[in-house]
Order: sequence, then C-alpha cells, then structure tokens
Amino acid sequence: MYRRIVAAKVRRAWRHLDQHDYPYVLDQFAPRFEHHFVGDHAMGGTRRSRAAMEAWFQRVFRLFPAIRFSLDDVVVRGWPWKTRAVALVSVDNQVNGRPYRNEVAQTLDIRWGRIAAIHNLEDTQRLAEVLARLAADGVEEAASAPIEG
Repeated sequence: MYRRIVAAKVRRAWRHLDQHDYPYVLDQFAPRFEHHFVGDHAMGGTRRSRAAMEAWFQRVFRLFPAIRFSLDDVVVRGWPWKTRAVALVSVDNQVNGRPYRNEVAQTLDIRWGRIAAIHNLEDTQRLAEVLARLAADGVEEAASAPIEG
C-alpha cells in the first residue's frame, strides 16, 4: 500500500511538471536535498538549495516553453524512512519548429515523504545538441554554465 501511495505522488508530481507547475514539485523537497542532472551543459550540475532549484526549473521552461513530460513507468522500493523510486519519463518538445524527444531515467530518494535526492539521467548527447542549436540561434542561456548551489 505504501509503495502505491509513493508511486501516485511521483505520478502527480510529473503531471504538475507537465503543466509547468514546478512550485508544486519544489514543495515536495526535504529541507536538505540534492538534485543532480548528468552532463556538462546548461541543464547539468548539482543543486542543494531551493533558490537554485527554482532557478533551474525556470531555466527549463524558458529554454523549452513547449516541453511536455509523460511518465512511462514508476517503480518504488523501501520503507518510509528510506524509499527509492525510479521514474522513466518521455520528453517531447518543439525546438525551432523541429521535434525534440528524449528519455529520462530519474532516481528519487525519499525520506518520510520528502524528496532527499534526485539523480536524472537523460540522453545527454541529444540534449547537448538541442542546446547547441538554441545557442546558435541566439538563445544565450542555452550555452550558460550549469546552475549550481
């Protein structure tokens, strides 16, 4: 039963992100957390503060205003004091009139119902290519350093 509740919460969070409602997701974070997105690009890096996470989400939606997320699967293991969830997510977007699709494998560590850590693995080559395309089209933020903090 507990695992179903956690899976439902993860699904709800992704539905909110699909609607660009990142404040809902921010409210799910523990006071101390770590969010890591693999890659040396504008979306990469590690964040440990709410301000850095908010800035990161804002960047996502500035760079990809038409981005859509769909949760393909979620698996939950563990107990309330040490829960691990893995979410498989499809990403769809239009970038300069061309479709952009990617896949994310996200690992969430949850402690007593709050997100303590997130580790995102995405096809970084595909993401780096679309960021380079945006930068070449004059979107300077697409070539920015990762948001850390």
